Amino acid sequence: MVFAFSDLGLSPLIVDALCVLGVIEPRPVQSMAVPPILAGRDLLVLSPTGSGKTIAFAGPILDRLDAERVARREARGGSPARALVLVPTRELAAQVGAVFDDIAAMIPDRPRVLVVHGGVSINPQMLALRGGADVLVATPGRLLDLVNHNAVSLSTLRFLVLDEADRMLDEGFHDELAKILALLPPERQSLLFSATFSDQAAALLGPVLHDPLRLGEEKPPHGGTVRHEAYAVTTEDKGPFLRRLILEKGWDRVLVFASSTRRVDNVTRKLNNNGIPALALHGDLSQSARGMGLADFKAGRIKVLVASDLASRGLDIDGLPCVINYEFPRSPLDYIHRAGRTGRVDTAGIVISLVAPEDEAMLRVIEKKSKLRIALIQPSASG
Repeated sequence: MVFAFSDLGLSPLIVDALCVLGVIEPRPVQSMAVPPILAGRDLLVLSPTGSGKTIAFAGPILDRLDAERVARREARGGSPARALVLVPTRELAAQVGAVFDDIAAMIPDRPRVLVVHGGVSINPQMLALRGGADVLVATPGRLLDLVNHNAVSLSTLRFLVLDEADRMLDEGFHDELAKILALLPPERQSLLFSATFSDQAAALLGPVLHDPLRLGEEKPPHGGTVRHEAYAVTTEDKGPFLRRLILEKGWDRVLVFASSTRRVDNVTRKLNNNGIPALALHGDLSQSARGMGLADFKAGRIKVLVASDLASRGLDIDGLPCVINYEFPRSPLDYIHRAGRTGRVDTAGIVISLVAPEDEAMLRVIEKKSKLRIALIQPSASG
């Protein structure tokens, strides 16, 4: 068993930086992943949400960049990036960038960490990239926009990370990812991290990884730290039952998932109309509105956040006691990611699903895929 980051081969500089941030003892995914990353291996790492995946790749990448003493320089055709982290959402980009930035701040010759994503003006990002970036955290669409503007060059890239790798390899990002991979040098080190990994995603690994080491395995969400419940209600009764749950249980914060932007807005409006302060989070909102809403929820200034699956991937919300599925996601894998917003860092949490008769088939599919038993409860009239 590993009890210290120094045992994993990280330099004293990075170990001290983690210590200042309060990260003292490696978590299992960090103990598994850090040594082979330092050794230069390509990796496919499966580890539950909230298990510490970001530090597992951020620490060793910054360590190796510092050891190489990379000089920031202008390059023909754009400014070079040395490490690229691709993520599926703007919120996850900001979160991953913050982890890199926190560690980098402790390094004397501070590595340059930049975060780029859509929803905001591209011009400040182009200006920021004039000095290059040691670490670039990006969503695929905005990265390609910057490449097309000759604002960044990927020809000297040393490290590629796909965070939430199964989502990055699915149909929604396939074409963009293929274009990005064509711009990268073949001698790079590639690292894929995810909580889940489908057969379809596995079939697309060839162009990404070379002789990869596979670590970890898919597990039920958070072992015994998260309780899963389902309540049998009609579609018409979901709204009143949701409001009753929130009022009776007394949670300080609740994350509610719905399946569409329209449904998110409808549920949010009805909660507010019934005296329960709530905010919506979905892709049709401006980036500033999304950022402020998420910040208010994390800080406890708003009790209920109603979200699309935009919020199911990678977001770290400390101490969130409850996730409610007003509607099931389209995929059983997305149920696992939704569940991962609660019970993080081995704290207790609960996932409650509202199940109309037409939802019961999906409940059983989710049980099978997640290796869970979720009892379908008939709610009493008093709750």
